[in-house]
Amino acid sequence: MATDHAPKIKVRDFSFYYGDFRALKGLTLDIYENEITALIGPSGCGKSTFLRSINRMNDTIPGARATGQIILDDQNIYDPLVDVTELRQRVGMVFQRPNPFPQSVYDNVAFGPRVLGMKGDLDDIVRESLVAAGLWDEVKHRLNGPALALNPGQQQRLCIARAIAVKPDVILMDEPCSALDPVATLRVEDLMHELSENYTIVIVTHNMQQAARVSHRTGFFWLGELVEFDLTERIFSTPRESLTEAYITGRRG
Repeated sequence: MATDHAPKIKVRDFSFYYGDFRALKGLTLDIYENEITALIGPSGCGKSTFLRSINRMNDTIPGARATGQIILDDQNIYDPLVDVTELRQRVGMVFQRPNPFPQSVYDNVAFGPRVLGMKGDLDDIVRESLVAAGLWDEVKHRLNGPALALNPGQQQRLCIARAIAVKPDVILMDEPCSALDPVATLRVEDLMHELSENYTIVIVTHNMQQAARVSHRTGFFWLGELVEFDLTERIFSTPRESLTEAYITGRRG
């Protein structure tokens, strides 16, 4: 399933601290362009901390600090000269639970482009984003209706449309299906495959079957360390590390 794409993000000896606590310990890996990279591991092992480090969402936490580098297209995103607002436009985020704004479907998708003053016809941006998120046919007659009236699966796809409306390069997804039923989960998984043709996707998931289904590469985290990172089929069939095998088979967790 892996491709021959170049790295989009290069992580080099990256550590992250909450005060004196070292939550991430010297991570080094490459995240490849137009691939889906899954991050697995038990709760509290650093997956979400790493995900949020990629667009510096952890910056707002008092006492948080980072060392090492996360390089996006040859620029270290932790360079003091980096514009964090611009970074978050380039690296979008979809959260665990659908979080549409209490506004219309249209205004949810239009929010980012309006704030950023993006050029182009706003109606076109909204329609293209909803089409890309596989939601247009379901909502095209209710664009002015409340987003909160959509079902949870539709709300999550709306949040994906909202994320891609600002034309990001990378989409981060933090357990995007954990609040969804199996049918809605499969819709989002299919959507991820489609989106990976145009975006680089990093997903945190506790569902190892999901990681095996959707991702090109998988990283296994344990106590803030990246134990193993490889092609997904290798991680799930012939892992190099005994700890990886024990976690995947359920003997450790």
